[in-house]
Amino acid sequence: MAFRSGFISIIGRPNSGKSTLLNAFLGEKISIVSDKPQTTRNVIRGVKNLKDCQVIFIDTPGIHRGKGLLNEFMVREALSSIKDVDGVVYLVEADKSVSEDDRYIIEGLKRLKCPVVLGLNKVDRVEKGKILPLMDEFSKRYPFKEIVPISALKGDGVELLLRIITELLPEGPRYFPEDSVTDLPERFIAAEMVREKVFLFTEKEVPYSVAVAIDKFEDKKEIISISATINVERDSQKGIIIGKGGSMLKRIGSAARHDIERLLGSKVYLELFVRVQKEWTKKPGALKDFGY
Repeated sequence: MAFRSGFISIIGRPNSGKSTLLNAFLGEKISIVSDKPQTTRNVIRGVKNLKDCQVIFIDTPGIHRGKGLLNEFMVREALSSIKDVDGVVYLVEADKSVSEDDRYIIEGLKRLKCPVVLGLNKVDRVEKGKILPLMDEFSKRYPFKEIVPISALKGDGVELLLRIITELLPEGPRYFPEDSVTDLPERFIAAEMVREKVFLFTEKEVPYSVAVAIDKFEDKKEIISISATINVERDSQKGIIIGKGGSMLKRIGSAARHDIERLLGSKVYLELFVRVQKEWTKKPGALKDFGY
């Protein structure tokens, strides 16, 4: 049997569970998650190695009609990810009806030549009787290759969805080594893990005003030494990130270090700093500096 491989984009509205699904496919956490929308800002690639195929998944920022330079960047990133791929998983929430953003995404899907699978996520939150009408509503709007009810968080339906995806792949080479789970650089992973903890532990506008920059990444024989700066837009946000007596910064650092160690398989020394970059989300130069 010939080896198959290909690229599959995971797209959807903000907070639909795309990063959770990617992590579920891989059995490894490489894409950060939180219960807040727009956690993912960049395109993230994860590699699933199976006996007879290799799937390169592309996790994307949520597609929506948001305003602001950072939101515009994220939408461009997501839409660019569905060009030249072998298939698309369009993930929607089973407990929400078709929205204006869904209609906007579906119009974009109509320009594609590759097959699209619809994943109805978070089915554990809804009554079974409500799933079929939603499937019917989506099927009338687009000729999906398959429609699969899943719960990415609990793992329900994920294996079935993966099997359907692998059947879409053409014959091709093994693009990445068998032990690869992502092509992301270690510096990027470290920065994302720090940013995830800010999303988890802070509220309101603070998570959306944060960019993490890695100032030093030294891989020594027995330990990886990392220095990172958490950039915020206002002095008040700096105070929140640091916390009373540095308590919040310690909490963020401890949790991030644990995840980085697990992913990199090495002891990590993590040093965090906080800096105010006034209104960086509104400045094209600052966005570029932070990789957006």
